[in-house]
Order: sequence, then structure tokens, then C-alpha cells
Amino acid sequence: MDNENFGLAKSFSSAPVLSISPHTNFSQKEQTDIEHELNEQVGTTGEYVSEGFCFKLAPGQDQIGFMRSLKEKAPKLTDFAKGTTTLAFEFQEGVLVAVDARATMGAFISSNNVRKVIEINDFLLGTMAGGAADCMFWEKYVAMQCRVYELRNGEKPSVAMASMMLASIMRQYRGQGLSMGTMFTGSDKTGASLYYIDNDATRVKGRLFAVGSGGTFAYGVLDTNYRYDMSLDEAVNLGIRAITSATFKDSASGGVVRIYHVTNHGKWNLIHDAIDVSELHYQFEQNKGHTGRGNEGKPNKYL
Repeated sequence: MDNENFGLAKSFSSAPVLSISPHTNFSQKEQTDIEHELNEQVGTTGEYVSEGFCFKLAPGQDQIGFMRSLKEKAPKLTDFAKGTTTLAFEFQEGVLVAVDARATMGAFISSNNVRKVIEINDFLLGTMAGGAADCMFWEKYVAMQCRVYELRNGEKPSVAMASMMLASIMRQYRGQGLSMGTMFTGSDKTGASLYYIDNDATRVKGRLFAVGSGGTFAYGVLDTNYRYDMSLDEAVNLGIRAITSATFKDSASGGVVRIYHVTNHGKWNLIHDAIDVSELHYQFEQNKGHTGRGNEGKPNKYL
């Protein structure tokens, strides 16, 4: 990462095309030459170095074949025990995005301060669910592609076009171990819009999504209280309430709540950067006359 060109378009230029886009159609001679180049650079060290990145690979010559067969050879190796709660919904003033901040691997909690909203550029946002590295790398890669498109065409790509860029990448790598379930949102000439994209190349345009292990609990709050004609304050409060409910019921979600607002005028704003959820659930329940521990209405001997 010490290279000053890290992450720029030219930092990808030296990577063999087959290593980036394995399903690209080439003639037999061209494909043989590309595979030979890739095998020479990887060798038996299990390390592939390009101008911008250094990827550690499994030892062996056929790296592409290895990745394609990994799901069959060792299915549990790529089945990550992950968990999170992210949500986004459209309303009259744009799109509201709310996320928690806990990173887990099974029962192990590694952090309660992860930034699960990825700021792709000044008009696009993506959320993180699944593999943190996959979401961060490929959504930042889309940021580069959007900038290249803008330089070539003199205008920014639409949100639909940018979302299709990510979905196309997922289609090329489908079945090869990526783990991603992201809500992709932004604002262009047509206003704010919202898409769901995952590692199976599913791309769905919608009005309301909740993704992650706590998504079921967030949906319960959203389905009860969601209205399209909400004000910004009402939308923010609903997002906080839904994430708080999910973090209380789902052990893989927690930390703080972060709220972003995508306007209808080509930009996004950070509304809340870190609201601690540890006591919010009890505050919400006390406002309803409950304790928040789920023992309302039980006989005293069970309290």
C-alpha cells in the first residue's frame, strides 16, 4: 500500500485479465498464454503480486481451478459464521440507511465499532453484510469504475448503472467463495434509489430491505411503523428503533447505530455517527410502560 498509485485504475493494469475476470472469452491460444503468465507469476510461492496489490494464494499451480472447486472439496471452509443488522428504506425525502457496528465470527466478537456503511463516493453508499473484506474491496472497486466512467463520458453514472457494475462482478465470481449481501443506494438525476445485491449476482430494486442475522427482528419494527410519507426525523427514529430491537435480540449485532440519509438531490449526509444501543432498548420499552426484560404480565413468583 506504500505505492502512491494504490487503488487507482493503473494499479490494476498489470494483473492478468484471467485472474480478474475468469469468465472472459478468449481464443484457445490467448487463454493458454494468459494462464501461463499467471502461473509464472504465482509459481509455487502461493503469492501473486501486481502493481497495486499482493494477494496470498493457496500453494499450487491451478489457482483458478482451486477456487472453483473449493466449495466441493471443503464446503465448511467458505461457510462463514457471520452476523449483522443493516437496513435501508425509501421515503419521501430520499433513502435512510441504518446499521449496527458489531463484527463477529461465530461466538467471537472482534469489534463493536465497525463502519458498515461504505462511502463509495459523494453520491453512492453501500452497506456491509457477509465478508467485510469482500464488501469493502469490491465496493471501493466500483468507486474506481465510476470515476473512470466520469472521466471518459463527462458525467457521473446513474445509480442503476453503478449497481449493475457491482452485480456484473458478482456474476463473474459466483460460486467462488465471495460472501456479500449489500444494499446499494445513491442519488442521481432521477432522485434517490435503493438496490439489494449479493454474491449470487442477485440485483433487486426495492423500497425497503433489512439484511443480516438481525434482519428478521428489524423487519418486525419496520413492517409495523414504516410509511413512505415520513419526515426525516420520523425516518431517523424508525431506523434507530429497528436497529436497537435487532441488537437486543441478535447476539451477532450490537455496538452503536450509524444513520445516513441519501437525499433526492445527488448527495448523502451522515446523520448520527455513533449512538450507543446498550440502553436504548430499555428506554424504548419504558416509554411503553414495560421493563424491557420480557417479563410483563407474569406472576410475581416468576419475576
